[in-house]
Amino acid sequence: MSNKVYDVLKYIAQIVLPGIATLYFAIASIWGLPYGEQIVGTITAIDAFLGALLGITSAQYKEGNDA
Repeated sequence: MSNKVYDVLKYIAQIVLPGIATLYFAIASIWGLPYGEQIVGTITAIDAFLGALLGITSAQYKEGNDA
């Protein structure tokens, strides 16, 4: 994975997905939009998976540079 791809995915995982989840949860609560918990839960699950993937990639990169 290139550094640029890693940086973009990291930004998405740390900023974009949590922001979208928070925004939808707040708006769904205020306006009574459907499936608030399900949508936020799905976004959070995707974000957790992406974070784990990035953590593994980062560890492999560091391990490769230590050799």
